[in-house]
Amino acid sequence: MLQSAGKKKSNRQMQHAFPNAAALALMLIVTGCTGLRGGPDASPSATSSDLSAELVRPRGDGPPPGPPGACWQADIKPAVIETVTEQVVVSPKVTGPDGKVLTAAIFRSETRQSMVENRETVWFQTPCPAELTEDFIATLQRALKARGLYLLPLTGRMDAPTRGAIRRFQAPIGIDSDHLSLAAARQLGIVSADPATLR
Repeated sequence: MLQSAGKKKSNRQMQHAFPNAAALALMLIVTGCTGLRGGPDASPSATSSDLSAELVRPRGDGPPPGPPGACWQADIKPAVIETVTEQVVVSPKVTGPDGKVLTAAIFRSETRQSMVENRETVWFQTPCPAELTEDFIATLQRALKARGLYLLPLTGRMDAPTRGAIRRFQAPIGIDSDHLSLAAARQLGIVSADPATLR
């Protein structure tokens, strides 16, 4: 009787352990799949391509020519200045005939700034004003919210929090602007790939 009770207890423990192990395995599989695709809080740079190729630097004033019906947005790309600090020899070391250092070298620090990139105006295509309806902006907010970039209720207004979320989406992938680019709108899945549909 004691043996039988022990076997029953062991079977009961195994029955409880098996569902827990199965649930754990299923959770690991789902987590692994989600990690491969990138969850809602995945960074834009991990799931999106580089948008810097969309920036146009025209030689003259005004937006670039064509394509017909396209809408453009200008933005200022700030200058990139690099600060370099170097150690400059003021007095070299003095050594004796036997090679021993009699006087150590004296250095001073010199700091200078150099321009790495000049400030410039860049242009990129953007959804046209007629397309920026309340429904469109609410859809944009929903797409940004799904990526953890917009945290407020949907308003359908292009307000400061929405513009901030746009910048957080675009900046890591090449367009540091709070104006929505057409390329970013495509990546968010809120416009079609054909710019002609935005006319």
